[in-house]
Amino acid sequence: IWIRDTLLPALQQTEGEITNLLHGLGGGFVPSGASGAPTRGRSDVLPTGRNFYSVDIRAIPTETAWEVGRKAAEVLIERYTQENGEYPRTLGLSVWGTSTMRTGGDDIAEALALLGVQPVWDGISRRVTDFEIIPLAMLNRPRVDVTLRISGFFRDAFANLIDLFDSAVAAVANLAEPAELNPLAAQVQAETQRWQELGLPEEAAKLRSRYRVFGSKPGAYGAGLQGLIEGQNWKDDRDLATAYLNWSSYAYTGTGKGVSAPEAFENRLAQMQVVLHNQDNREHDLLDSDDYYQFQGGLTAAVRKVRGENPVTYFGDSSVPENPKVRHLKEEIARVYRSRVINPKWIAGVMRHGYKGAFEMAATVDYLFAYDATAQCVEDYIYEGVTQAYLLDEEVQGFIQNKNPWALRDMAERMLEANQRGLWQSASGQVLEELRAIVLHAEGAIESTMGG
Repeated sequence: IWIRDTLLPALQQTEGEITNLLHGLGGGFVPSGASGAPTRGRSDVLPTGRNFYSVDIRAIPTETAWEVGRKAAEVLIERYTQENGEYPRTLGLSVWGTSTMRTGGDDIAEALALLGVQPVWDGISRRVTDFEIIPLAMLNRPRVDVTLRISGFFRDAFANLIDLFDSAVAAVANLAEPAELNPLAAQVQAETQRWQELGLPEEAAKLRSRYRVFGSKPGAYGAGLQGLIEGQNWKDDRDLATAYLNWSSYAYTGTGKGVSAPEAFENRLAQMQVVLHNQDNREHDLLDSDDYYQFQGGLTAAVRKVRGENPVTYFGDSSVPENPKVRHLKEEIARVYRSRVINPKWIAGVMRHGYKGAFEMAATVDYLFAYDATAQCVEDYIYEGVTQAYLLDEEVQGFIQNKNPWALRDMAERMLEANQRGLWQSASGQVLEELRAIVLHAEGAIESTMGG
């Protein structure tokens, strides 16, 4: 009854997006509504097309987000321990402002849970007023030393959460616990001594050794890789790692000011065993946006450059909040490849959108390639499958050639680049010749389109 009387009518009102946009541009009133992801049980955000408001930042993480984050932390620790025979000691997590708004703070809740710290909520408003340290006896496992790489939007919108996490790190670092049960405190102690030996005063040495929240320079956004990938302006993955390091090495504390701290950031990367990125809904995937490869791929490449080996790369999935999952990045890439990228239904769907549909296919290829360039996570059969489905299928190739020859040229060139850079090693000579022919044919179509 609820689906028939409430949910379905709300879904059928999505044409209100255009109506309200035009009404608003004409100076009219646009009704307000909540923001969020409908697939996360937020039916209250429907119908879309309203002037949406976000969240009360003082109530983040919410108690619901804490439950999701706590479970996600347990699942991750369980999987890592089963696969490696020991508890994880250090972990890097990317945290975005948009997902924080959608979920009420799943990511920051998971980071706190890994540290062994729980938020304290006010009795009436349910705002977060403090945190409490979970004793080791109740935690029943070692604490995890967590480093956050925050987005520029998160930095701007959630200064209170930076303060909360920084305070939690300081409190955990001050605990008198065995090094094997509190790797963060042991690391802070060792680094404080090292900074002091290099001439820093004790207080400054302590502060620097506790840096656990990093991001881009104040006023800057992103992770610095998009330009390099798009322009093919890099020699090897060390160039990508260097760009990420340069872009991400500003430390943020409770003061809200970012300070350049490249040595401290490299210290964190040198210890980092796990690189984690989470996704909170199934309305998009990790090959839908350049942000995923920039943040997770960039962090993975940076750790590999500093440590000399790849970290364990996990992709968290809390799209079903009561049952969060964690997969290896390679597993998630393979899932998305099978379920969307080469899914005939998806391909048929984007083909209904002409020029933009072809652009979406080309963007998917770009993001797949960039993820592999940074995180080394794409198997050869995926390149082969995408080439067959997008470029060598007569119907699909004809559609792209007709609607967007630029996308056809770019995809073929990207596949050739993947082969030249050693990412797609099993490509046959015949397939590579066909790709070169596609590039030449598309170039001809572009010249005739441009009147050349």
